[in-house]
Amino acid sequence: MTSADALPPAQPVDDAAQPDDPELAVRAAELVRDAVLGDLARRVVAECGADVGLVGVPEPLPGSRVDGEGMVLRHWAGTRADLLHDVEVPAGLGLGGRALAERSPTWVPDYRAATTISHHYDAAVAAEDLYAMLTVPLLDGDTVHGVVYASVRAVVPFGDVRISAVGRLAQAATRALAGAAAWSRETSRPERGRPEKPRPAAPVPPLTPREHEVLRWAATGRTNPEIAARLGLTSNTVTGYLKSAMHKLGVRNRTELALAARESGLIG
Repeated sequence: MTSADALPPAQPVDDAAQPDDPELAVRAAELVRDAVLGDLARRVVAECGADVGLVGVPEPLPGSRVDGEGMVLRHWAGTRADLLHDVEVPAGLGLGGRALAERSPTWVPDYRAATTISHHYDAAVAAEDLYAMLTVPLLDGDTVHGVVYASVRAVVPFGDVRISAVGRLAQAATRALAGAAAWSRETSRPERGRPEKPRPAAPVPPLTPREHEVLRWAATGRTNPEIAARLGLTSNTVTGYLKSAMHKLGVRNRTELALAARESGLIG
């Protein structure tokens, strides 16, 4: 399988096929989650040109900068050692913790030299000989189902092709996880005959990961040349991404763009 769409959303299950035991439904959803996330780590390596794929599963952790929020690296592919296996990552720490806290993709061409992240995991990263790293949260509205990492054993910029490929895999996995979670909730409801109110769609425009990253830096007051230097782009390219984001959010200038992004939850 080479298409990101090969990870389909979980399909609704008829009541007759649903287990009567709510605990069984929860366990079934957990098995689906493990299968989807394990496959995601493998496909990041097989299809996106990464040397190592990791997936963090959300778990509350002490020491997190964001209300105990955190994750544990439960799935991996391409690793040579085990120092990145089952690692606890509180929200805000490291590249993955930053993606979890900010709810947005983030990447660095050289993890070890990066100045925009904490360096709590340098020993484990060095043991795997990793440099370039991309992290993408698996977002379903306000719910984070995990964070996927794509890492390369070389100092390289993450181009749009690789970022988009990882993003498509993340979106397909998120659809499957959201479907499994919805099925588990439906099965576990005390009143099975009463229809559940549909969850409102999250008002998040379909920005690309690169548009999202440029928008995030623009919202901090950085100029286009400053953003370009930080991300390894040209000023004209940054301008293009900002114009595209403005069009998608229906705004006319940078001030309106920052306001709309905050109101829609794209940035904190």
